[in-house]
Amino acid sequence: MSKTFLVTGGAGFIGSAVVRELIKHSNHRVVNVDKLTYAGNLASLSEVDQDSRYVFEQVDICDGAEVSRLFEQYQPDVVMHLAAESHVDRSIDGPAEFIHTNIIGTYTLLEAARQYWQQQGRPAGFRFHHISTDEVYGDLHGSNDLFTETTPYAPSSPYSASKASSDHLVRAWQRTYNLPTLVTNCSNNYGPYHFPEKLIPLMILNALAGKSLPVYGDGAQIRDWLYVEDHARALIKVANEGEVGETYNIGGHNEKKNIEVVQLICDLLEELVPQKPQGIGAYRDLITFVDDRPGHDVRYAIDASKIQRELGWVPQETFETGLRKTVQWYLERKDWWQPLVAG
Repeated sequence: MSKTFLVTGGAGFIGSAVVRELIKHSNHRVVNVDKLTYAGNLASLSEVDQDSRYVFEQVDICDGAEVSRLFEQYQPDVVMHLAAESHVDRSIDGPAEFIHTNIIGTYTLLEAARQYWQQQGRPAGFRFHHISTDEVYGDLHGSNDLFTETTPYAPSSPYSASKASSDHLVRAWQRTYNLPTLVTNCSNNYGPYHFPEKLIPLMILNALAGKSLPVYGDGAQIRDWLYVEDHARALIKVANEGEVGETYNIGGHNEKKNIEVVQLICDLLEELVPQKPQGIGAYRDLITFVDDRPGHDVRYAIDASKIQRELGWVPQETFETGLRKTVQWYLERKDWWQPLVAG
């Protein structure tokens, strides 16, 4: 049965992967709602934006009247809420935008969804799927534990605190108003169309340009890496098949130290682009250690056994296969990233 998916933040990194997956591998209709901040890029949707089942709406999720119009006009069966400010460093320098978008925006969307869902003739299987992060759980430093769906929240940065707040709002709207919600918390995503401020694309592009590769502290911070297309498939599976009121953690089973990630990128570039900028000996020589950022969590790691056990999802990519695909994509798609770097 064909459904209408309303995807907020659909021009962002993870959102665009969800939109591409829905259009290319289902018969569903997609309404992409995006404010188009610096991180939103419609070029990430060039392979699907001419499809008759796709429509784009440039709307700020904090604009209640416009959000209500979207529900009335498109009558969605599923909301997948990915719109968020998401860069930790930017949240430290300027937290206000994170509080506004991630908390007020989520509240505005929840209220519009509630009013829509409570009206006559509402879609019987309506669902509100809120997409969050493992950073809400804080830091696993000094333990071998994994984040589970019941791990207490202990956010460290303004970004993760704003996401934790939005998670709590979603669960409160489910508990108080019976709004049919689901929450997912994911580990670090990587892959094609990733904005160049994030670790992996930044290292690839800096190395190609012969620039330094800045690594925070000693680079021993550990992250669990999840290929973005694996994540998109998981999110759609949860939206369609997950149990209302449940939380699902989504991880890639790929714990790596940041320094290991950077070294792997350097080694892949040695193989794929042996011709370096003038004066560069080895790509690894470009690695530079810089002062650690404030409140930097040491380790994140997700236990994704629940989504595997209950919904049958497992990632298709290992970190090695996913990273190779990612590096090759950036080498082939200069048309996508060069305007962003120039801007």
